[in-house]
Amino acid sequence: MLMDKRERIVVAMSGGVDSSVAAALLKEQGHEVIGMTMQIWDYSRFTAPAGKSFGTCCSLDDVYDARRVAEQIGIPFYVINFEQAFQQAVIDRFCDDYFAGRTPNPCVLCNQILKFERLLHKARELQADALVTGHYARIESGQDRYRLRKGVDAGKDQTYFLYTLTQEQMAMVRFPLGGMTKEEVRGHAARLGLRVAEKAESQDICFVPDGDYVRFLEEERGSGQLNGEIVHVSGRVLGRHRGTYRYTIGQRRGLGLSWPEPLYVIAIDAARQQVIVGEKQHLAVARLEVGDVNWLIPEPRRALRASCRIRYRHQEVPATITPLDDGSAEVQFDIPQAGVTPGQAAVFYSGDEVLGGGWIK
Repeated sequence: MLMDKRERIVVAMSGGVDSSVAAALLKEQGHEVIGMTMQIWDYSRFTAPAGKSFGTCCSLDDVYDARRVAEQIGIPFYVINFEQAFQQAVIDRFCDDYFAGRTPNPCVLCNQILKFERLLHKARELQADALVTGHYARIESGQDRYRLRKGVDAGKDQTYFLYTLTQEQMAMVRFPLGGMTKEEVRGHAARLGLRVAEKAESQDICFVPDGDYVRFLEEERGSGQLNGEIVHVSGRVLGRHRGTYRYTIGQRRGLGLSWPEPLYVIAIDAARQQVIVGEKQHLAVARLEVGDVNWLIPEPRRALRASCRIRYRHQEVPATITPLDDGSAEVQFDIPQAGVTPGQAAVFYSGDEVLGGGWIK
């Protein structure tokens, strides 16, 4: 997305190739670019094994890379300490959800609260015209409102994590990579000689750098308090487990059970400290309810047809969305879906436009 006039633009720089290219292209176009990196997690609490680095975003190496790219392209650069806010808004919620029997999605919350509330506030303090990130998504301005649309690279589209955006935020947020493919972005990085041109993609949860979320949860909240029974959907007790937070809906491996057919985690009842298991057919869910719905369209007063995505890597499926009086909504699938997981987001689409979304109850 090219800009028509010279503007002051804050770019959220993660140290990866995407945000680095966004900053460099805007600088190349003649804009006044300011790089900002959010320091959200104290990596001194972890030590990577010899010769290895953590495959997550927002590490100290990423902060270093962002700073070096900013120096290379000649823009001012600031590190903003959001550690306390991240702890309260993301990590505490992550732990609360797991210990309540839900499977959280911290990336949605990080985007919502850290990037598009707190960092956007910093950009406004600097009297910036826009806040830019490296997301693969598009914001289009219409006569009546802003529209959030998928990025043109279907394999990289990140609108699932952005459904919480408001009209006020979209008026100031820009996604210049939304019209590009990842290959094109890396091509720009190589052309511009950026040091991160070949940097690998970040994976996993940034504050669980070794991928062992069970260890992380037990360090944060302790262990043993949610031990209990593994119960078949028929009510038969099949075994015991060492914490409901060790399981997620749809899980098959690691149950340690002997049964004539493969068993899957069907539900988690943290109050009773039970993990409910059953055969594959028990995973199918015809309807769900989502709370804290954010609509990117005028809030509908009646049921509407849409496509619904229940996980980031899930293909949207046809559904009927019925708004409820308490700000939640009911989703009725045309075909029952497996793997509906409380704590994840359900996002509604019409073609490539995001209509809204909420948290699966």
